This record gives sequence, C-alpha cells and structure tokens, in this order.
Amino acid sequence: MIRVNLLAVERARAKQKFTLKLGQKLTIVCSLILVLAVLIVGWRYWSIERDSKQIDTDIAAAQRETTRLHSIIQQVQQFEQRKAQLQQRVQLIEQLRKGQTEPVHMLDQVSRSMPSMLWLTELKQNGNEIVIDGRCMALTALSDFVSNLEASGYFKKSVEIVSSQTETSPLTGELIKFSIKALFQPKG
Repeated sequence: MIRVNLLAVERARAKQKFTLKLGQKLTIVCSLILVLAVLIVGWRYWSIERDSKQIDTDIAAAQRETTRLHSIIQQVQQFEQRKAQLQQRVQLIEQLRKGQTEPVHMLDQVSRSMPSMLWLTELKQNGNEIVIDGRCMALTALSDFVSNLEASGYFKKSVEIVSSQTETSPLTGELIKFSIKALFQPKG
C-alpha cells in the first residue's frame, strides 16, 4: 500500500496561507504609513483649529478691552482739559488779585486830589497812561487838581493839561471843560 502523507501537504498549504508574498507585505506597510499620515495630518488640523479658536477668543477679548480703555482715555482727556481750564481760571484770578490794588490806589489818589467845584466825566487807562476828562468852575481848580496829582507820589511829574475850553451853560454860567494826561506809577 502506498502511504501518502496528507498531513505534510496540509502543513505546506497552511504555511502557504499564512506566508504573505512580498507585494502583499509592501501593500500592508504602505497602508499603515498612509493611515499613520492621515492620523498625523488630522491631529495637526485639529490642533491648529483649536489654536485658531483660542486666538479668535483672545482677539475678541482684546478688542473689548481696547474699547473699554478707549472710553477711559477719553474721560482722562476730558478731565485734563477741565483741569487746564480751571488752572487758567485760577491764574487769571490770581493775576486779577495782584493787579486790583493798582486801580484802587489810582482811583483813590484821583478822588483825594480833586478840589471842590471840579468833577470828572471820563477816566481812561491804557497801561500806565491815564486820560482824565472833566469840568470845573474855575481854572484855579484845574491847576490845583494837577498839582495835587503830582504831589500824591502815584503820578509822575509833568501831568499834562491836554486841553481846556470854556463853555457857557444857561444853568451854571461858565464851565471849563478839560482833558488831562498823566502816567500812573504804582508804589510797591
């Protein structure tokens, strides 16, 4: 009888089933590389997308903060403008306080220097120069007024009589209309 070893053929067939050919191995390796590449690209895409959303959120927060700070900057600028205005007012008030004594002394000296029967109609000041217009009943009152102004010490010598005219009035008779120019020199 002939003996055939069927087990050996089956083993060879079984080995043949499990052993892959070189082309099949290459296909499996390439497929694994492709799947791995897709996974890496997918992970990178997901990572970039997540970072993009985070950056968009940060930008929106920064824009809100910028808007808030812009309104605060405007308020600060308004406060600074108001402060500058108030400082200008304070400086002006201080300047007026310093300068208020000179006109008071000037008017005081003019009123003290006025003799009777003389009255003033206008007093103009341009810097330290003063022009006084008025009327009096006699020329002696005018000359007394000029000498009293010079003697006060607040007006420089040589107070000038610019003009003097005689007017007739039906009520008072003769009046002398005059104009005087003087330089005020404050003491201090």
